[in-house]
Amino acid sequence: MTPTSPWGVGERIRMLLWEVCWRLFCQWTPKPLHVWRLMWLRFFGAEVEGWAFVHQRARIQKPWLLKLGNGACIGDRANIYNLGRVEIGPQAIVAQESYLCTGTHAFNLPSLPLETKPIRIGDGAFVGARSFVLPGVTVGAGAIVGACSVVTKDVEPFTVNAGNPCRKLREIEPAGASGPAPTN
Repeated sequence: MTPTSPWGVGERIRMLLWEVCWRLFCQWTPKPLHVWRLMWLRFFGAEVEGWAFVHQRARIQKPWLLKLGNGACIGDRANIYNLGRVEIGPQAIVAQESYLCTGTHAFNLPSLPLETKPIRIGDGAFVGARSFVLPGVTVGAGAIVGACSVVTKDVEPFTVNAGNPCRKLREIEPAGASGPAPTN
C-alpha cells in the first residue's frame, strides 16, 4: 500500500513557497530586521498582533496556522512544527532551540494517519531553551517551563515546571500581584 500525503498539491506548493521565501528573504537578515520577517509571516497568513519578535533562524512550518500576540518572542533556532494551530500569547517567549510539535500519528491504526492538536502558549509564559512541547498542550499564562523539559500535558498558570516528563515544581505569584494590605 502506497502512503498518501495528508496534504493536497496546493498545500504542498504553499509550504514549498513559504520555505523558499523564508530562506531567500528572511534567514540572512540581522536581528533588528524582525519587522521585515513579520511582514513575510503576515503575507503567508500568520496572525500577528502588534509587535512580535521572530529570530531569523527560527523555523516555522506553516505560518498560516500561527498566531503571535503583542510582544511574543520566538528565539534562535526554535522550531514551530505547526501542522496544526499554534498560538503564542502576548509577552510569551519560546526560547532558543525549543520545539513545539502539533503533529503525531494515530498509532492504533495500521495506516498511522497524521493527527494534529493545537498548542497554546499563554500570556507571559516562558518555554525554556531546548524544551519539547507535545501536541495538544497548553502552557498557562505566566508559567515557566525549564530548559530541556518535555511537556506532555497542560501546564498550570503561574507555576514553575521542569523535567522529562515536565512536572510542576512550585507556584509563583503573578507579576504585579500584591499580598495582604499592611496593618499599622
